[in-house]
Amino acid sequence: MESEKQILGGERKTTQRLAGYALPYAWLIAVAVVFLLGTSALQVAGPLLTKIAIDRYLSPAPGSVLPWLEAGLAQGAAEGLFQICMIYLVVLLAGLIFDFCQQFVMQWVGQKAMLDVRRDAMSRLQQLELAYYDRNPVGRLVTRVTSDVDALNEMFASGIVTMLGDVLVLVFILSAMLSLSPKLTLMLLAVAPVVVIATVLFRRTVQAANRRIRTAVARINSFLQEHVAGMNVLQLFNREPRGRERFDEVNREHMVAYKDAIHAYGWFYPVVEFASVLAFAGLLAWGGYQVRNDSLSLGVMVAFFQYGMRIFRPIQDLSEKYNILQAATAAAERIFELLDTEPKIVAPASPKPFPEGPQRVEFDRVWFAYKDEDWVLRDVSFTIEPGETVAAVGHTGAGKTTLTSLLLRFYDIQRGAIRVGGVDIRDLDPKDLRRHFGVVLQDPHLFTGTIGGNIRLGTPEISDETVEKAAGQVNLLNFVRSLPKGFAHDVRERGAGLSTGQKQLISFARALAHNPHFLILDEATSSVDTETEMMVREAMDRLVEGRTSLVIAHRLSTIQRADRILVLHKGGLRENGSHQELLAMRGIYWKLYQLQYKDQELAR
Repeated sequence: MESEKQILGGERKTTQRLAGYALPYAWLIAVAVVFLLGTSALQVAGPLLTKIAIDRYLSPAPGSVLPWLEAGLAQGAAEGLFQICMIYLVVLLAGLIFDFCQQFVMQWVGQKAMLDVRRDAMSRLQQLELAYYDRNPVGRLVTRVTSDVDALNEMFASGIVTMLGDVLVLVFILSAMLSLSPKLTLMLLAVAPVVVIATVLFRRTVQAANRRIRTAVARINSFLQEHVAGMNVLQLFNREPRGRERFDEVNREHMVAYKDAIHAYGWFYPVVEFASVLAFAGLLAWGGYQVRNDSLSLGVMVAFFQYGMRIFRPIQDLSEKYNILQAATAAAERIFELLDTEPKIVAPASPKPFPEGPQRVEFDRVWFAYKDEDWVLRDVSFTIEPGETVAAVGHTGAGKTTLTSLLLRFYDIQRGAIRVGGVDIRDLDPKDLRRHFGVVLQDPHLFTGTIGGNIRLGTPEISDETVEKAAGQVNLLNFVRSLPKGFAHDVRERGAGLSTGQKQLISFARALAHNPHFLILDEATSSVDTETEMMVREAMDRLVEGRTSLVIAHRLSTIQRADRILVLHKGGLRENGSHQELLAMRGIYWKLYQLQYKDQELAR
């Protein structure tokens, strides 16, 4: 019982938050409700007109339900029936127009609300630290902003307001039925308990099924994103059959999750249909007997059959709309879970200004672990003086790339301090901190667009001349000029169609065009051929000139001219000095040098 109360309380809070997204468009919703009232009221008119046509012209009987209307009808049967037909046609057309307007307005409200939800979700994703993405697959996050938001749109467009419409239709129809015959109304409502019990059971089953369905959809999206991105590896190692087997497992989970919902639909609609048929059978038997004894007019009998057909349809629609509401609630819970995730790396309440001019970078007894106390860096201390180029080398997993992530504050350290110009980076606004750094990664990321757009990267202050100058300084200009569109050359997703070296040079031009005070080069030449490496090395020389630079490298040839070289080993800083000084020490760096240049030394 307590668990059920918690679930209902959670659903209530989720619904209230969803209502907050609709609140800015309350006036549009009010317009839709006005049209909805008109549509619901017109649902009652059809059977009443049928009753008037039968009791006044086809099988005359005493009594009237709309005296103001019947007084204006012609006395002759033909003329009167024609008038009623015209009134019926006007009612149908008015109902069509009202229904269209209501649907259009609510669809528009749904799209506006979803625009706000997607904007908030994307804004939150951009605020969260990289550790969050380490824990959550990309496909799951994509599902939050796509499929889950679409479920909310369906609720706004076809859920809450249309549920109100179904309730209004029921109220109007019941009022009309009670005014015609309270006894026949009670007879139709005798099956209501069966319908209510079936609806409650249906709700519980579908509610649980919808949560499992949303989880299964997220798993499918995660699987597809991972395998499509790694399709070259999948085909290279002939793992297509294994990939299909794993996808079948994930896909089957989705099918099984849908099974309970299918079962619920399978029995719910027949139960409601069976209950309605029983009600019609009782109506036909008892009502027919009353008509035969002249206790009931034939028009009332026919009108009740029409109302009976209409009164069960809103009940079924309410169950369908409730299913939409449940699916939307399950999706909203996942979206709000994302929106409620507070970023752990935020700007302080009163951030300090970033120090102006050339500044020293200092790592002071830094300890860091991605998880618990599995330390990646242990008591690391070093400084980079203004204008100095410092390189970091070491075996894989020694913590080289972690240095750059910590310096840019993608992660927060557990102990120690990192300072720029004597200011702890935790006292700076992360956006202000990163704005002063240019970064070139081992695997450069290009966005869909153009080469010029990827260099400028949305910074309006960078002119076309600056873009061209940056491209020339990193040996990219000749390649760009060989393209038909030049800097307007289309770049596909992740830079498909460009070589690794070309993408790397674009990344260098991007860093140079933004003219940063500090520069980070992370394995910038590890994935290119020798000729391209020479071009990249020349670009690196131009990039680091006059800038405070941290260079991460495996290839020692790229860092021999660095002012100082840091040697990391098992998370600790073991050696520190110039290339010649480290070779003279005959320590870890000397061993790395021997491993890389053994063949050349033997050749000499």
